Amino acid sequence: MTAMRMRPDEVDLDAGLVARLIAAQFPRWAGLPVRRLRSSGTENAMFRLGPELVVRLPRYPGAVEGVAHEQHWLPRLGPRLPCAVPEPVGRGEPGAGFPWPWSVYRWLDGENPVAGAPDDPEGLAAGLAGFVTALRSLAPEGGPAGHRGVPLGTRDAPTREAIGRLAGRIDTEAVTSLWEEAVRAPAHAGPPVWAHGDLSPGNVLVDGGRLAAVIDFGSVGTGDPAVDLIVAWNLLPAGARDVFRTAVGADAAQWARGRGWALSISLIQLPFYWDTNPPLAANSRHVIKEILAERA
Repeated sequence: MTAMRMRPDEVDLDAGLVARLIAAQFPRWAGLPVRRLRSSGTENAMFRLGPELVVRLPRYPGAVEGVAHEQHWLPRLGPRLPCAVPEPVGRGEPGAGFPWPWSVYRWLDGENPVAGAPDDPEGLAAGLAGFVTALRSLAPEGGPAGHRGVPLGTRDAPTREAIGRLAGRIDTEAVTSLWEEAVRAPAHAGPPVWAHGDLSPGNVLVDGGRLAAVIDFGSVGTGDPAVDLIVAWNLLPAGARDVFRTAVGADAAQWARGRGWALSISLIQLPFYWDTNPPLAANSRHVIKEILAERA
């Protein structure tokens, strides 16, 4: 896990800053112990605040929009989902030298599952399918367009650029062929549907092997629901994918697009995080390996 700087425009964050922000804006929580949490996340920093709360602050300007996004949508979506999701209990304002808004949430128990080797693969697959299905069932009217709900083909240029940057590190010929196959899949023909947009091992919490919570709703929005199928490759082992696919009812075209999303995200992340975020880079390599093995 890492707190390494990944972008030149990241700000410095530490427990002392968080304690000052809390004391100034939420005096009822002043004096609670503050501890930075280890995380592979790239957008926000998380600090445990006492036994029941967690503080989440953007690490760089591009993550700031997600504060208002989550504060608005989590209370509307969360109560209608079958597992726990973050519950905002406070919205902080700039202060103490920190330039952006930030959030306080209730603490959620659980741990991140091991990619490719969760304790209860089929149980987790069923739980994830239940979450995805419930989210998809919510009325999309008024929902924001998800930046990952767009047609897969819009990712063609950055995906091919990433493949070029990975020459000599992965089998670029094989992944190019798989990417081209994914882009040829029929596009989503129905109405826009709610999707989380970033179902990855770091955003899933388990308890006793079963799904306990899904976190980080900064990418939630409406569009092609295939993007939420990425969890089949970035987390679930091959033997549990059919359980997940059957439960979410993904047809061949949607499954192909989901595989394409998993591949594209991993290819674009890998050169960027190769040195700056080893856990994310490792998961990207895992996804590429799983998809190559599946299609061999």
